[in-house]
Amino acid sequence: MLNRVYSASPGYLRSSVNWAHCKRSRFRSINRFNVISSCLFIVLAITCVYIYLYEAVPSPVILEKNTINDLQESKGVCDLYDGTWVVDETYPLYNASECPFAETSFNCLANGRRDKGYLKWKWKPKNCEIPRFNVGVVLEKLRGKRIVFVGDSLSRTQWESMICLLMNGVEDKTSVYEVNGNKISKKISPKTFTKKDILVFNTGHWWNRAKLFEMGCYFKVGGRLKLGMSTMSAYTTALNTWASWVENMVDTDRTRVFFRTFEGSHWSGQNGHTCEVTEKPLYRSNMEYRNNFSDIIKKVVNNMSVPVTTMYVTPMGSFRSDAHVGTWSDNPTVPDCSHWCLPGLPDAWNQILFSYL
Repeated sequence: MLNRVYSASPGYLRSSVNWAHCKRSRFRSINRFNVISSCLFIVLAITCVYIYLYEAVPSPVILEKNTINDLQESKGVCDLYDGTWVVDETYPLYNASECPFAETSFNCLANGRRDKGYLKWKWKPKNCEIPRFNVGVVLEKLRGKRIVFVGDSLSRTQWESMICLLMNGVEDKTSVYEVNGNKISKKISPKTFTKKDILVFNTGHWWNRAKLFEMGCYFKVGGRLKLGMSTMSAYTTALNTWASWVENMVDTDRTRVFFRTFEGSHWSGQNGHTCEVTEKPLYRSNMEYRNNFSDIIKKVVNNMSVPVTTMYVTPMGSFRSDAHVGTWSDNPTVPDCSHWCLPGLPDAWNQILFSYL
């Protein structure tokens, strides 16, 4: 999982920083680093994706009203995260097999999934509409900007979704490429944030006993090992460390910062090791204990001294027991009820993300 250790500087993230999975690309590819001290101090598995959009966009570009302010209706305030999943026969928005950025492990159709109903669901907020994804509009909004996804493998999935969405509207697919002519991969060199950036953070799936204590890993704070520290307490400490870094190191006049909340998994069974993917979304939301992570995120962000937008995607994901990879990955012997098929749920995250811009 980790390639090498890189000492963070300045001191807002004094713990060791493991940089992994990154390479510069034209839309720009993935850079993942995990902020960890000792075994795991801040188990903030981070994926930095530097994305430069090509300078030319399809012409003419018709700008549509698709900002948050434009989504308000007389029926009530537009809460993008309060809604339901509805069938849309025009979905999916792209074909993962035609997108070189989509990992084989997330391309469920190509890996043998026969039912296609999971591809047809669109997120519909109660009091407003999220405009259909328009590549020309999005590229115009992102002109001269860079998007960096910082998080775990779920963050990487969102990056892959975004590139596939954008490529679907580009006539010349060769105009999307890795800047050094290398094969697109998860490896990239970390860079400083010097342009107009959009930062999208997430973390959560590594914060459980199986991936921490049962592996012999514990928390270390201020140079001292905290053997009795609970996961939630450590998570709060980690998020406060992150918040301090953003407040002191990120120029929010030039950079828009988002934090996407925890995306619910659908593991079941006595030990939580059973993965049963359904054919349709759940009728009732499965708000499991992991929602505690989302509550911590919202509380930390609300107390920050700089503007940060919380993307509260936890409820919308809790319905989608049908959208997981399951056994339709490149390794069907290992069921997966954490990650999502592409196309799928991460496409909705990106549509919401772009509605803020």
